[in-house]
Amino acid sequence: MKYVLFACASGRAEEPGPEDTADDPRSTAYARQVRDVRRGGARLCPPSDATTVRVRGDEVLLTDGPFVESREYVADIDIVEVADLDEAIALASRHPAALGGGSVEVRPVWT
Repeated sequence: MKYVLFACASGRAEEPGPEDTADDPRSTAYARQVRDVRRGGARLCPPSDATTVRVRGDEVLLTDGPFVESREYVADIDIVEVADLDEAIALASRHPAALGGGSVEVRPVWT
């Protein structure tokens, strides 16, 4: 079954960029652990770089910034294919975001 792991940064400190996490032992250990089950994913730019799109009637409304005001924000996504929710939770519990004060939301993918 496929799951998306939404890694949420705490928002308390500046989110490290990809170059910063390349040498982080937690990140490299996690990358090794999910190598065989990861089906896609990406690091995301910070919420300040976001554009939110809404459609109201025939009008397209654009807003700079995140879609909600929150201290936590989605910083990374991983798509994994594992046997069940328990295995997805086990991977999420080893994600650097969960270990570093943030959180990881585990959500099944409709197939």
